Amino acid sequence: MVDTNSVSVSAPNPSWFTPKRLLVIFCIINMLTYIDRGAIASNGVNGSRRTCTESGECTSGSGIQGEFNLNNFEDGVLSSAFMVGLLIASPIFASLAKSVNPFRLIGVGLSVWTLAVIGCGFSFNFWSIAICRMLVGVGEASFISLAAPFIDDNAPVSQKTAWLAIFYMCIPSGYALGYVYGGVVGSHFGWRYAFWVEAIFMIPFAVLGFVMKPLQLKGLAPAESKKALMSVETAATEVQGGNDGTMSVTEEFGDKSPKKNSRLIGRLFDRNQFSRFVKDMKVLLHEKVYVVNVLGYIAYNFVIGAYSYWGPKAGYSIYNMTDADLIFGGMTIICGILGTLAGGFALDFMTNTISNAFKLLSVTTFIGAVFCFTAFCFKSMYAFLALFAIGELLVFATQGPVNFISLHCVKPSLRPLSMAISTVSIHIFGDVPSSPLVGVLQDKINNWRETALILTAIFFPAAGIWFIGIFLQSVDRSNEDSEGVTRTERSNTTPLLEGKTAEKRESLAEP
Repeated sequence: MVDTNSVSVSAPNPSWFTPKRLLVIFCIINMLTYIDRGAIASNGVNGSRRTCTESGECTSGSGIQGEFNLNNFEDGVLSSAFMVGLLIASPIFASLAKSVNPFRLIGVGLSVWTLAVIGCGFSFNFWSIAICRMLVGVGEASFISLAAPFIDDNAPVSQKTAWLAIFYMCIPSGYALGYVYGGVVGSHFGWRYAFWVEAIFMIPFAVLGFVMKPLQLKGLAPAESKKALMSVETAATEVQGGNDGTMSVTEEFGDKSPKKNSRLIGRLFDRNQFSRFVKDMKVLLHEKVYVVNVLGYIAYNFVIGAYSYWGPKAGYSIYNMTDADLIFGGMTIICGILGTLAGGFALDFMTNTISNAFKLLSVTTFIGAVFCFTAFCFKSMYAFLALFAIGELLVFATQGPVNFISLHCVKPSLRPLSMAISTVSIHIFGDVPSSPLVGVLQDKINNWRETALILTAIFFPAAGIWFIGIFLQSVDRSNEDSEGVTRTERSNTTPLLEGKTAEKRESLAEP
């Protein structure tokens, strides 16, 4: 009789990865995805429409807009088309993380991203490039859902928020590099080459997801362990029934046939995936700390999204800035990088707990809102720039703490779904509707100063929502046992830092 309790199947132990290498790799990938977003909005890639004068003289236009003769609406669709794939695929990848190794899912996602970006370079009309941009979002979905949990697993305990801040710092810096990169490559070689070069840089990271020994997220049982234990249980049943189960076990553990790939595909389309997803969503929505955190994040992102779209135009109208794009862009990049890093290090200095994270979120957002609101009240451009820069520095300090809460208020197995739903929510209810709604408001009151003040005031409800979170009963669940993960499996899926310590202990214990 086979004793299933005595079977221990170790998850693959990565030999090359170190925590810092993992962080660097994920930062580069994050940077590349946001360089792509910046590049498609740059003048070198996006270009300008064909124009004709009253005398009949026409210019050919430039970039995507000129080559496909896009109107402003179609051009706007291209800039946000990736969100369609991102919003649909994020929950799917997060749910699949329970049955397919998450590191492999990132490899799949980056492969889709690479192929989609190559397709953008070969597009021949509006619809072909729009579909490719949607697929870019699908590829990006696996990474944004799973990268943050990996970083949280492997960061030193006293620096978790700082590591998350370093990762999210790549968002403003990636956008900025994208503007420059798109302008240089697009103007010198053509807009199509901008996409192809991006794909070349991403290919090694997509391949890495498949060829490296897979990393496992804490709280999720390795797929290899699940298959092995199922095989042993099957063999045990056959032995009890009077059959010779030895060959069955050998075949299962040594199975190298194409059926292995079919089982992987089967897990991707498991009919129980949807019911598992619904169950996990119920648990997530019943977590008050998570709901309050995301609601505050939605209000916050509503303002940030409208700032990024309407900021230069409002600055030009109110203060007659001749280089509004350059001024707003440069200020946002500098404040975004410094503020994001400062917020992460500040929470670690305070001791990274959920309660402290809510305190930091509410205080920095409130004080930042005061500075931004006051800035728009001044008639002097220099006073505005000084106060607004301080305000942006403070409001960008939220990136590390807000994602720390999303990762630590749920069990480890729910972290990918937690990050996915947070991302979906802040886009659907935050930055996506904010730009058109602010446009409607401006059309009605026709005063950019008043419009900017009304928009900025929404920071105060965001700070108030996060302030409520301070008084909620919060429990850090990042170390809780997850459903379906045995003690043996947990010991085999330790993060890299803990894994190295365990290896040293084992080597010392050997005779």
